[in-house]
Amino acid sequence: MQKEFDDLLEKNFDIKFNDESLLDEAFTQASYVNEHPGKNLKFYERIEFLGDAVYELVVSDYIYRRYPKLPQGRLTRLRAAMVNEHSFSSFARECHFDKYIRLGKGEEKAHARDRDSLLCDIFESFIGAVYLDQGMKPVVKFCHQVIFPKLDEGWFDEFFDHKTELQELAQADGPVDIEYHLLDENGPDNDRRFKVSVTVDDVEKGVGEGHSKKNAEQGAAKQAIKKYTE
Repeated sequence: MQKEFDDLLEKNFDIKFNDESLLDEAFTQASYVNEHPGKNLKFYERIEFLGDAVYELVVSDYIYRRYPKLPQGRLTRLRAAMVNEHSFSSFARECHFDKYIRLGKGEEKAHARDRDSLLCDIFESFIGAVYLDQGMKPVVKFCHQVIFPKLDEGWFDEFFDHKTELQELAQADGPVDIEYHLLDENGPDNDRRFKVSVTVDDVEKGVGEGHSKKNAEQGAAKQAIKKYTE
């Protein structure tokens, strides 16, 4: 199992641990340690503590540099979307980390490896282990592979009210007139499609589509925000 995991990390992420004990510790739950007394095993909590701080710094640095016009409030909300249990557990599953957690028999029977809270902890401890073993550069590279592309894919959109964010951005230098215009509506009643544009002081800034006017407006606002921030 260990060789299989080593091969996965090297093949998918170009990560090869110098100190395998760090990787073992990062993927070991306390229940496993308790069932193997006398082996001087460690579990993940200390490394998780470090990984949480390292990951938050990497994300903060990335979004600060990528979105130079984004106000502090929206940077904070974006970071919160990228640094939470839902995101971490999803990343861990995508990387197949759930397969390699060392659990005690009771936790295994309780399906702990499917638990979001545990997967969140394991993802953070993995980040901490990579940092301890190889420094910051491989952590940043891993985030560029696994996490940062999701910004472009709209993966974090569910956490945001783009209309409110557009209003904050557009009115940063004073009042402006923001309006949404229905451009098109088509399709059967059970599958309607709406197309909406958003204008700022009568200048079109974005167009969005969706299965409701609300979703289309959010899409238009998101496109407008991109123009303001990039």
